[in-house]
Amino acid sequence: MALIDEGTTTGKEISDMKASCGLPVPPSHFSGRSAQLDRLVTFLTDESSGPLCVLSGMPGSGKTALALQGAWKAAAHFSDGCLFFDAGHESSGGVEDILLSLLRLLDVPEKKIPPRSDAMASLWRSQIAGKRLLLVLDNVLSSADVVPLLSTEPGCKVIVTSRKRLSALDDAARLTIGVMKDAEADALFRTIGGEQAARAADHSVRAVVDHCGRLPLAVRIAAARLRNGPVLTVEELEARLSHEAHRLELLDDGDRSVTAALTVSCDALSTEQRRVLALLALYPGPGIDLHSVAALANVTLARAALLVDGLADVHLVSHESSHRITVHSLVRQFAGLVILPQISIAEQQAATRRLLDHGLRLAVAADKLLTPQRYRPPVVLDDFPVKALPFDNRIAGLSWLESEWRSLVALCHTAADIGLHSLCWQLAFALRDFFFLTKRWGPWIETHLRAVECARAGGTRAWLAISLHNLGVAHSDRGDLTVAVGYFKQSLALYQELDDDHGVVNALSSLAWTELYLGDYVKSMDGLRRALMYYRRLGNTRNAAITLRGIALLEAELELCPAAVRHAQQARAEFHALGLDLDAVMAVNCAAWAHFRSGDHDAARACYEEALALADGCASRYEKARSLTGLGNIQQAAGHRDRAAELWKRADALYGGLEPMMLGEARVRLAS
Repeated sequence: MALIDEGTTTGKEISDMKASCGLPVPPSHFSGRSAQLDRLVTFLTDESSGPLCVLSGMPGSGKTALALQGAWKAAAHFSDGCLFFDAGHESSGGVEDILLSLLRLLDVPEKKIPPRSDAMASLWRSQIAGKRLLLVLDNVLSSADVVPLLSTEPGCKVIVTSRKRLSALDDAARLTIGVMKDAEADALFRTIGGEQAARAADHSVRAVVDHCGRLPLAVRIAAARLRNGPVLTVEELEARLSHEAHRLELLDDGDRSVTAALTVSCDALSTEQRRVLALLALYPGPGIDLHSVAALANVTLARAALLVDGLADVHLVSHESSHRITVHSLVRQFAGLVILPQISIAEQQAATRRLLDHGLRLAVAADKLLTPQRYRPPVVLDDFPVKALPFDNRIAGLSWLESEWRSLVALCHTAADIGLHSLCWQLAFALRDFFFLTKRWGPWIETHLRAVECARAGGTRAWLAISLHNLGVAHSDRGDLTVAVGYFKQSLALYQELDDDHGVVNALSSLAWTELYLGDYVKSMDGLRRALMYYRRLGNTRNAAITLRGIALLEAELELCPAAVRHAQQARAEFHALGLDLDAVMAVNCAAWAHFRSGDHDAARACYEEALALADGCASRYEKARSLTGLGNIQQAAGHRDRAAELWKRADALYGGLEPMMLGEARVRLAS
């Protein structure tokens, strides 16, 4: 592996520069940033590109290193010299100090330097008239420190690095410097880290740079600690960095420190901005929408947007979109360890409760849009004050859940950890149908295990029964049928103790579905028919239609195909009347499977194609994959192996690994 990549200036190139080049030697190890380096060099060598380029980014992102690499690459283009000035140095007195130092560097006699800054700026511009000069201003704090230094000379350029965006510099070319790409961060760590790093396993190196958040400063410090510190393996270094409480201490080698770099940026914040940054450390995920920021900080949405914009201006947060931000992992840890302790425990607890209430309110609202006919226990907390929601229809609600589910899962754990048992099990319940739609069984089971724990701790048997039943549904849907049966039996016993007839029938119905998949068709048919009668009597049309679809699947397995088709079509009509698009698609696929079992492949093809089209409207990749698998089976049965393989490939791309125990289509494909 080369020690210096293609974009790095070599020692020979540096020695070839004229003595008038006053640039510091760039870092000896420079990795990646090739596209940004090319843009910077193009800017410097193109006289029509304007006088100024601003490199901005979060502390430790490598702005200075990139600026120096670009400056050295283009230094030969500036025959009258290259100058470097650290505008953020403690001794810097702003633009007057910068101008005074620059004029002295140009050998202007002291007595000819005027006292006023505007006069000094005029003298500076007159001195560089007709010259080809490059000025690198590092760590600039304000746009006002830059404007007086700009000239119209086509041969003169200024590179500015800053932790702020410096938005007032309207005509500047701009490069925003973020964290490194995975491969770039890996290469930097291996280059600096010595032999241990060079021969370490890829996954170990990746784990270290992930702990460093792929921030160049952090990666350099970690690599230097490996190379120069006590004898450590990369695996041992990774183990130490895995402890968040000590990570920032490890990323400090005495001369360089992530904490020190972030402190400088935070010192410039207002009191209100510091408070918001501190409270963001309480949020359990990297991304957060502005509605949640407003709830966390107890401010209006408009105020939250302004405060977040201020944090983004100094690169302490970044915008994913106009309504969503991301906080870098090291910034979050810094905020939690350094700034959050300045906020009272009572205020932290109040902010956490506001966040949990807000998350639950939105999760319940989104779930109602997702499955409006779903039975919901009356104790679900959904009586919040009316506020504007970030979504107003099913697709928007689904999109919100897709972006927020990881954070909602983390909030479920937070509620359990701090003893807010009711919020935990209600969050788990509100996420259940989204996880069913997207087949995310892992977080579904994870949240419901915590819900069971909280229901037991809270002594709430009704919610314990609900949570145990939903755990069974998750395991059944995943194909873990024996585990599912255990949970269904536990919930059934609780429902019977509570004299909850609805719960009893739900548990019996779920057991009947499991018996269907296990091949115990007689017991399954008996349970499903009893459940259907009960749901019809109560007027629970949705559950009745779901049960009817189960009966159709069972009849298809028993080769009672005309009855299966009839019941599947009846279920589809009932789902359609209720506006339950996903359930309707499942019923159409069920009818297609019954037609296939009967040997009527033309009718099966028509149903699968209909289901494929309908599945787009409800965003079910699983049902689309099922339809494509069924269409592939039809092609295979007709002897068209290539067409079948293409359809199966499309199905796998949507949802690989359909479970043969759960889906007849998957069994037929497997047998082929």
